[in-house]
Amino acid sequence: MISLVIPVYNEGAHIEASILKVQAILLENKVNYQFVLVDDGSRDETWQVLQKVAQNLPNIKALKLSRNFGKEAALCAGLEAADGEACIVMDADLQHPPALIPEMIRLWREEGYDVVEGVKSDRGHEGNVYKLGAHLFYSTFNRLSGFDLRRASDFKLMDRKVVDAWSRLPEKDTFFRGMSAWVGFKRYRMAFAVEPRAAGNSKWSPLKLGKLFISAITAFSSLPLQIITFLGGVFFVGSLLLSAQTLYMKFFGIAYSGFTTVILLQLIIGSALMLSLGIIGTYLARIYDEVKNRPRYLISAEVSSTRSDDVV
Repeated sequence: MISLVIPVYNEGAHIEASILKVQAILLENKVNYQFVLVDDGSRDETWQVLQKVAQNLPNIKALKLSRNFGKEAALCAGLEAADGEACIVMDADLQHPPALIPEMIRLWREEGYDVVEGVKSDRGHEGNVYKLGAHLFYSTFNRLSGFDLRRASDFKLMDRKVVDAWSRLPEKDTFFRGMSAWVGFKRYRMAFAVEPRAAGNSKWSPLKLGKLFISAITAFSSLPLQIITFLGGVFFVGSLLLSAQTLYMKFFGIAYSGFTTVILLQLIIGSALMLSLGIIGTYLARIYDEVKNRPRYLISAEVSSTRSDDVV
């Protein structure tokens, strides 16, 4: 059985149509399937639609989180609730083309790949600012962590042993793409073109993307902390050179008032200190969040439809 894990947030207008489209492809290819739909605290009628879908369609498991915990937490909830021998993670807006699902399953079944991950051949209709931001993020992440996630997406098939390995990672503040890359296993990269959205707009605001960037970098690299040491070394060398220059000018009687220089040095050093404290504070905040040991998510309601054995 294949579990399709789909996080859902304010998708009430089209989620039923999206599920029916994916289901048609699964039935056409005789795939034994299960939908795991996670309502991430939607503010529209999404949960009511998911309850209706669970009543009318077989093989549906729907979870409602107690509030909006974010897509990463919703993915955790879906993967931990999935029962299949493999899980396929995809978006509810069908930008991840469901027509590729049969090929992903074939690669898993027949060629023995543990992970079949979708990589974007293009970024669709994203604006230039978002494309530039994505390029900078993935380039920085690659340099700092050693994991190349350029053109990566959440669209992927994971064997049960990969899901179990991923589930054993204990951190509360998760970054799914990075964590699924960290566990390793035999992987296949499948290129796909990003489809137009079935409906609605992106739920990722610049603020949310910025928080994801900080979370991802600090979760997979301690190099920013080493930057502080580097800055300290740079300023130490600079101070030695400036001291040598000052003594030279003093001894040769060519010293002059250095008010501007002092002010500039104070601004530069003060900015470096504030930046350093900010980096240290970010890592301390991550430690603080982890040691609280709060759950990644809370489920307020769950509904399941009956199993159907019409497909094998």
